[in-house]
Amino acid sequence: MRVSLFITCLADQLYPEVGESVVRLLHRYGCEVDFPEAQTCCGQPAYNSGYQDEAREVARQFIRAFEHSDYVVSPSGSCTGMVHHYYPQLFEKEPVWQAKAEALIGKTYEFSQFLVNVLGVKDLGAELPVKATYHPSCHATRLLGVHEEPGELLRNVKGLELIDLPKKEDCCGFGGTFSVKMADISEAMVCEKAGHVCSTGANVLIGSDMGCLMNIDGRLNKENKPVRVMHLAQVLEEGVKRSESKSRN
Repeated sequence: MRVSLFITCLADQLYPEVGESVVRLLHRYGCEVDFPEAQTCCGQPAYNSGYQDEAREVARQFIRAFEHSDYVVSPSGSCTGMVHHYYPQLFEKEPVWQAKAEALIGKTYEFSQFLVNVLGVKDLGAELPVKATYHPSCHATRLLGVHEEPGELLRNVKGLELIDLPKKEDCCGFGGTFSVKMADISEAMVCEKAGHVCSTGANVLIGSDMGCLMNIDGRLNKENKPVRVMHLAQVLEEGVKRSESKSRN
């Protein structure tokens, strides 16, 4: 199975280790992974700021980059949601490009979606004895309908105690450009989210979008809270490595 990695801007520039974890896990299940170097931003920042013409040009380049991929997998529900839900709107007056967008949508998946729904993998044999809580990002749940997949994967991690996050459906306050345009409101929201994370007593916060995790991690660090923040792919890979190390010993 040939898979192209859509790394996203945040992961590429700030959290490349997340992409590395995704690739190693996909290799584990027989996927041949490539990285189209022509890929760019998906266009979400421009689109959310009202620059639709500019977002359309970025989207064209994005479509070109992945046009010949069999599958496209991304460690971000937000960026994947942009492709799925807003590309058709961007090209509603351009039938040729809209058809190309629809074809891309049909093969583009968020990481946990791909593992569970395409590869049929729910138990990676991972082991990680930590107390954790999971933050479900807004775009992954509301735009993509990713509800059960992360939980299915985490529940099969041996030793991981998963604590339900209070008011987990609430936004963390990042929202990309929202956190810049509405900084005071964004800060209030992330303070509330960090408080809920700490109330669980978890020592690890897990999520599927680095934008959310970056925002919450920044607040936790500012408050000197000893909570480790990890992407779902990092948790699974670390758990797999731990399990395999124990088997060898």
